[in-house]
Amino acid sequence: MHTPDAKLVLFVALALVAIFYLVVLVAGVRRARHGAADGTGEAEPTTPRPGGIATGFVANFFDTLGIGSFATTTAIFRQWRMVRDERIPGTLNVGHTLPTIAQAFIFTTLVPVDARTLVAMIAAAVLGAWLGAGVVARLPRRGVQVGMGLALVGAAALMAAQALDLIPGGGTLLRLDGARFALGLAGNFLLGALMTIGIGLYGPCMILVSLLGMNPTAAFPIMMGSCAFLMPVASARFVRARAFDPRAAVALLVGGVPAVLVAAFIVKSLPLTYVRWLVVVVVTYTAATLLRAARRAPDAAIAVAATEAEAARP
Repeated sequence: MHTPDAKLVLFVALALVAIFYLVVLVAGVRRARHGAADGTGEAEPTTPRPGGIATGFVANFFDTLGIGSFATTTAIFRQWRMVRDERIPGTLNVGHTLPTIAQAFIFTTLVPVDARTLVAMIAAAVLGAWLGAGVVARLPRRGVQVGMGLALVGAAALMAAQALDLIPGGGTLLRLDGARFALGLAGNFLLGALMTIGIGLYGPCMILVSLLGMNPTAAFPIMMGSCAFLMPVASARFVRARAFDPRAAVALLVGGVPAVLVAAFIVKSLPLTYVRWLVVVVVTYTAATLLRAARRAPDAAIAVAATEAEAARP
């Protein structure tokens, strides 16, 4: 079981992870602003825009109240063409990291869940995110479009299930052993990897924990701890690969942290049923546009190749 010492260790680790993230982010933003050191990269604007800051505030406000931030941010980015498709996964992870760490500091309380289960599932999610970010950062635009489209379909389905109260109720276990422990690690590993393509971890983790027979309250330290630790790890890979939009990521951070504080300490709760259904509709539409764009990509590539071949004829 947890002890006050375990809580202190967790908070110290979160603080160290936050410092690591900020160092990586500052270096990445400076590199983007001035271009690559070897002169092969182009300089990019990094000053956040009001629209990006507003997006960070809205997405993280509802994330703190239980709606989620990845799907809503993706829908806004796509609707207003704020970030190129292939850069959206990296921008989501980099931009929403600090607000998520703030949530973990505020909401992670000591609940009766086995320490070994908690630490192991967090570690599995971090490993999944590290490997997943490495793959996603190298994907071409069409691969990212297909991945995000499918991820958003899954996110919309989970939101609809939550709105209809179809999420399993869970059991009474506070510790996983044997096959359940192995399934829990495998499941959270997969969720960590999927988070790097743009599907949030909170809802799926709640379902995973419940299906394994655990008390649903055990999901909170697991899912918040997983996100708070895996997102800086994934962000480091996206920043290193320059697979994120620095201006949009900084905007999400600037707008997101105050939103978490407002939602957690001032608003605290809202009737979110109608908001959840609105997000389901918007996210489903966004998924459809991504998959449609991915479907058209090969035809466009063929047309370009044909035009270049025609121009090359003597």
